Amino acid sequence: MTDVNEDSRVDPTNLVNPVEPETDSDAAVNTPAHLRGALEAILMVVDEPVAPADLAAAIRAPQQQVLDALHALRDEYADPAAPRGFELRDVDGRWRIYSSRLYADVVGAFVVDGQSARMSQAALESLAVVAYRQPVTRGQVSQIRGVNVDSVMKTLSARGLITEVGEIGGAVQFGTSTEFLERMGVSSLDELPPLAPYLPELADVDGEAR
Repeated sequence: MTDVNEDSRVDPTNLVNPVEPETDSDAAVNTPAHLRGALEAILMVVDEPVAPADLAAAIRAPQQQVLDALHALRDEYADPAAPRGFELRDVDGRWRIYSSRLYADVVGAFVVDGQSARMSQAALESLAVVAYRQPVTRGQVSQIRGVNVDSVMKTLSARGLITEVGEIGGAVQFGTSTEFLERMGVSSLDELPPLAPYLPELADVDGEAR
């Protein structure tokens, strides 16, 4: 029988759970450059602020390491010597990239002008009626404009500019949404320019049908 050297015996536990050596790709994941890049990639596509724990789980990195990287990125973006058009904010313990508050006026002008340019005249007129005479029914908007506004109201609703706010006589009433205020760059309807005097009062309008 052949003698087996004690040192040459195979540990059976290694056959069940073999220890794999760290590869170059695994090492790359742990580098600061990869971590920062991964965080930026995620934060650029999220719809709402993300908790550090969720980021750490996605990147497979320690949460403290992720937090340190987030703070470093925030400080880098906020460097006054090299202002960026975006900033990283901590919102109640969660993180997201936003457009920089330094350029809020530019962004607001672009959003308002761009939205107006893409909207038809019919849509703008109907939106104005809703904004200044809300709550208002589809039928009342039709009466004020003198045309059928069914498709236009559906478009405004789909864009999130108007929303259902009530019902009267079986007819749905509409009002403007928070999205409308954001796109107009105002915090309340009181800040809208004076236009209401040029529109008839709802008491003078018969159209309450859907």
